[in-house]
Amino acid sequence: QVQLVESGGGLVQPGGSLRLFCAASGFDFESYGMNWYRQVPGKERELVATISSGDSTYYADSVKGRFTVSRDNARGTLYLQMNSLKPEDTAVYYCHTKWYSRDFWGQGTQVTVSS
Repeated sequence: QVQLVESGGGLVQPGGSLRLFCAASGFDFESYGMNWYRQVPGKERELVATISSGDSTYYADSVKGRFTVSRDNARGTLYLQMNSLKPEDTAVYYCHTKWYSRDFWGQGTQVTVSS
């Protein structure tokens, strides 16, 4: 069974950094693209970053140059390094993959950027 478990969220001051983790299990992690999304109440879930099985990456314009997505296939773990955080980065962050045409999501981890 596919499982995605996020961790690493928390409260950080503007300009600070956080590193999010997504522990994946139940599928051949190394063969699938992985995504980070975020969502604030009342808004649609937004794609933040993508990393392919071949380590190609994509970033939303709003985070380009500040966030870095990476993966450790041996550990089955997805990462999101977030630097120069802004209050508008406040959201619940979700790990996602599509496996056999089905969408799988983690439970989310809250990131709050505030002084």
